[in-house]
Amino acid sequence: MKNLIEISKIVTKKKVRKIEIFDDHSLKHKNSKFNEFYEALLANKFKNDRDAASFLYACSPTDDKYRQLKSRFRKRLLNTLFFLDVNLPSTSNYDRAYYSCNKDWTLVKILLSNNAKQTAAALARQILTTALKFKFADVIVNCARILRRYAAEEGDEKNYETYDEHSKQFQNVLDAEIRSEELYQRVIMNYYKPKVKTHELRERIDTYCDALVGLSEIYDSPIVIYNMYLVWAYRYEMLQDFEAMREVCSKAETYIEDNPAYYQDDKLATFQLKKMSAYLHLRDWKNGKINAEKCLQSFPEGSDTWFNFMEYYILLAIHTDNYINALAIYTKATSNSKFKKLNVNTKEKWNIYDVFLNYIIESKGDENPVLLTQKRKTFRLSRFIHDPVLYPKDQRIFTVLMVIGQLLFILEKKGYNAATERIDRLKSYANRQLKKEEYFRTIQFIRLLQQLVKADYQVENLSNVDKYYNRLVETPFYYRGLIPELEVIPYENLWNMILARLKKEAPARSV
Repeated sequence: MKNLIEISKIVTKKKVRKIEIFDDHSLKHKNSKFNEFYEALLANKFKNDRDAASFLYACSPTDDKYRQLKSRFRKRLLNTLFFLDVNLPSTSNYDRAYYSCNKDWTLVKILLSNNAKQTAAALARQILTTALKFKFADVIVNCARILRRYAAEEGDEKNYETYDEHSKQFQNVLDAEIRSEELYQRVIMNYYKPKVKTHELRERIDTYCDALVGLSEIYDSPIVIYNMYLVWAYRYEMLQDFEAMREVCSKAETYIEDNPAYYQDDKLATFQLKKMSAYLHLRDWKNGKINAEKCLQSFPEGSDTWFNFMEYYILLAIHTDNYINALAIYTKATSNSKFKKLNVNTKEKWNIYDVFLNYIIESKGDENPVLLTQKRKTFRLSRFIHDPVLYPKDQRIFTVLMVIGQLLFILEKKGYNAATERIDRLKSYANRQLKKEEYFRTIQFIRLLQQLVKADYQVENLSNVDKYYNRLVETPFYYRGLIPELEVIPYENLWNMILARLKKEAPARSV
């Protein structure tokens, strides 16, 4: 009762007349500008303030009406964060507990700032109990400090020593976690740099790995252990030792299974995606398929993680010539109700997969009649071939891949003049716009295509192709989800497919 009296006094003095949040009740008022703004944001209708101001008020983003609405809207969104429903089935106990601990910790600080020490201490003890169960070192240190001070003021020597011990023990754990985070961050900060720039990092990453192993042996912290496995996985990925990378991910999954209290959706998803990446680069369809069907049950269907996983799954199917499976994966992904809400880059990737899958049907249907039954009426070949194809600068690889797609269909139709036009366009990209360190494999493939023009599309007349082909073999496909690295069909495989089709059609050649 004393605690309730303390809280009531604070609320009586400082309560607000109305709490503005977005809940089911407020969102029923469809005519509200707040709700109009909210729904439009969810539908990805705005790229910037100018779009939003024009949509809501037909005014400029500097107009007072829009600025005031945006300010109040932001405040309402932030208020809503304190009332999120963390009891959803998809939320792990660990994540739910961490959110609740931090929300309650905010209440402790509010109570202390209003001199409600007894209530603050009572709530801090509840938080500490949960934090100790899940080993939230940062929360434990914060609560232990508050409770240690309260015990000192109350003259409670026994509890003072207990909280002092917690504070000192978990401060060391927290320091180890912070150090492990630093090492992980140093790796990911350089992870997406072009391969030629990561050699120096590879030397440093060995030191990071050893340091993390040492920390994990001293401190039983899920954060330290997760970061250790992640850094080791990144290390092997950079070395392109994908078998070792797969093993590390499997060990991380075993740790998660053995420690269900520390289970986190995002951590499991990261390791499972890395493992799928390993199968893709190893071109291990059998085990990759088993892994995919198991892991896809872990992600909510239609989530960003689910679509990311489906991308690696379809690439694995195509790269291992499992085309029927690839078509099934494509259909499952693109027919999902949430596909239309994906970001532009992701949707464009799937459009490109569609083009290459249709080429596979076209070029290999005579060998595999089942493929011919998969033809989609929605794919308009003539319209595609005559599409000017021009993406923004940051999506240049999409332009390149689409032009390559056009070239493939044109070669099937033996339209060699049009094929030369496409190759000349690709040559222009390779010479002027594609950076060698980012698009090395793409440039080598374009150089191979240039030899086709010189040989007048006669395979027996080809020359000067070995050096470009060998460069592809010596610098194998390496995909980290980056747009410049995307290859629907590995370039060396695609080159061999083109040669095989040209040889087969050689007797019927016409210009």
